[in-house]
Amino acid sequence: MSASDLHTVQDNALAALRAVMTSYAPISDSTWQALKSVCRFRSLSKNTVLYHAGDIPSTYAFIYQGLFRCYVCDEKGTEYNKNFFDEGMFPGSMTALLTHTPSKLAFQALEASDVIEINFSAYRQLLLEKDDLKLFQIHYLEKNWLLAKDAREIELVQEDATARYLRFVDTFPKLVERLPQYHIASHLGITPTQLSRIRKSL
Repeated sequence: MSASDLHTVQDNALAALRAVMTSYAPISDSTWQALKSVCRFRSLSKNTVLYHAGDIPSTYAFIYQGLFRCYVCDEKGTEYNKNFFDEGMFPGSMTALLTHTPSKLAFQALEASDVIEINFSAYRQLLLEKDDLKLFQIHYLEKNWLLAKDAREIELVQEDATARYLRFVDTFPKLVERLPQYHIASHLGITPTQLSRIRKSL
């Protein structure tokens, strides 16, 4: 990729970031300029780990293009996919960032991906200074953490595997074709064989 092409991709990625943020709350030009100064663009090849479990992270990311999984490993080395992130989403280990402790989560690119990494401590400082950024943060957390967390907890307790799969398809229709079936099965807490049976029965 030439330098001019890279610059264009970076500009487009930043424009996409601002558009997503503005969909939650208006962001002023002055706040946007300050935020851009704590961002950096990265391209990752497929299977690259963006954030490793056991590391203390200093950034979180915005996905311009690509797909990521967030997963944990148990003591036997079995992986469990906690979440998936595609375009317009913000992968990052928030607990580790807030507590400045090693992350229990890992984030891996499942496709070649372009992201913007945001320095967390600098972002937190901007939150203290910028009221419009505070509004974005509140609206984002309400939708993507509080409401989504409640739905996920109810799903795990009350729904059987078929219902969980149907909910996944309804919530993430575009991801069903992009994700390998074994990754979806891990997320649902079932085996790939079980998922295959569910898909055939439907």
